[in-house]
Amino acid sequence: MTALSPSLSTRVVRPELMDQAELGEEAHRKALAGLARLNWWSAASRPYRKALLRLAGVASQPLTILDVATGAGDVPVALALWARRAGIDLEVAACDRSCRAVGWARRRGKSVGIDLDAFVHDVVCEDLHGRYDVVTCSLFLHHLSRDSAREVLARLARAARRAVVLCDLRRSPAGLALAALASQLLTRSPVVHTDAVLSARAAFTPHEVVRLARDAGLNGVDVQRCWPQRFTLTWWR
Repeated sequence: MTALSPSLSTRVVRPELMDQAELGEEAHRKALAGLARLNWWSAASRPYRKALLRLAGVASQPLTILDVATGAGDVPVALALWARRAGIDLEVAACDRSCRAVGWARRRGKSVGIDLDAFVHDVVCEDLHGRYDVVTCSLFLHHLSRDSAREVLARLARAARRAVVLCDLRRSPAGLALAALASQLLTRSPVVHTDAVLSARAAFTPHEVVRLARDAGLNGVDVQRCWPQRFTLTWWR
């Protein structure tokens, strides 16, 4: 494994523009649209399909999935559309701490005929209510301190009847370069241009996230590298 450069040898977590309460509604909307475009380009919903296919083969009733910190809801909506094509009976829910994001997620689902149960919830502050077959989380863990990330992982696991599947950035020189380049090419949002680089510097490495999951009580996690400069974490109950 190539050693990380000195500037990336440890996480550097700084407040991102998307997390600022004073961010205007239009800037927020454009940033979420930019992130949705990046998620489309990187096929962000694909890592979750394997777990759903595994469960669909033995399910006697509709599968339920909750996407945590969903943003504009593009990942769960993409999963619901894929499940429809694949003949999988899937009920999709999503939550985010932002009322704006939840509203946009609902509208995104409605625009393509998906009944997305989207609701406001801050997983950093309190446990999730209800239980779901699969709990997913995309590109959120790197926003958090180590202590908060550990608690969030534990909360995801408590809400999952069968599995937790998480996908996030992988801290590396290539990841930093790709974040800077892709954000410039795929969106005009200055918020995304700034936050993409901050996110790449705040990301965990696969080794770090394995230790973090173990500390959160998620034993036996499978962490795999995936394109582009990301990792997936899968934990089965």
